[in-house]
Amino acid sequence: MSKSQIICVHNMHQQTPIKQELVIRIRQLYKSFGENQVLRGIDLDVAREENVVVLGRSGSGKSVLIKIIAGLLKPDRGEIMVLGKDLQQLQPNELQELRLRLGFSFQNSALYDSMTVRENLEFPLIRNRRHLTKKQVDTEVEEVLGAVGLTQTINQMPAELSGGQRKRIGIARTLILRPQIMLYDEPTAGLDPTTSLEINNLIREVRKKYQTSAIVITHDLTCARNTGDRIAMLLDGQFVTQGSFEEVFKINDERIQSFYNYNFIQ
Repeated sequence: MSKSQIICVHNMHQQTPIKQELVIRIRQLYKSFGENQVLRGIDLDVAREENVVVLGRSGSGKSVLIKIIAGLLKPDRGEIMVLGKDLQQLQPNELQELRLRLGFSFQNSALYDSMTVRENLEFPLIRNRRHLTKKQVDTEVEEVLGAVGLTQTINQMPAELSGGQRKRIGIARTLILRPQIMLYDEPTAGLDPTTSLEINNLIREVRKKYQTSAIVITHDLTCARNTGDRIAMLLDGQFVTQGSFEEVFKINDERIQSFYNYNFIQ
């Protein structure tokens, strides 16, 4: 393992910094859309089994960032290493193979309305794990449904589920391919406070059960505080500070304080 793949990480649940392997390494990343400069030279590291929250206002470039990490958007320039691979040097087939090791939990859950929960979960397995038997597929479906606490919904249609249940099923469908990195895009958007807390708890449980690393994109401070080992505050296309929740919001920066006050946590 090269020195560039090691980072000294301060985990808010640890007393001292620990050295961990990097699964994501980003340096001087830029992305513009026409005259709109969205990302302006950002750096970010994510260690193995670390949950990093990227916090910022809507439209600040948070979702653009994880789409670049997932290979769905190309940056204008910069270095992006994911699981030891340089994204910009990969051939299309290599990029597709890497994507199977990433789990992208979309804001709208991205379930197929015409399929049952079982069929939604079977789809990525049948498409990408063609060697599996029907019994093995059934076992995998039941296992991830159990992991998100929704075994009873297996034969329901997405329209019959609540918003929180659809979020959970979306996460289950992502988990079924056993990704090493989870990318959560606004996981609590549109949910009531109680359901949001359930999703926050699930994000932590997923890390513990599946040993995943994660980037959690959110503007929800409760989500950030409950799910993140480390917070990276994105303002005006740049990370202005990183650290624990308490460290980020004790900084005397008017932009950070106004963000906190607007999203005030009881």
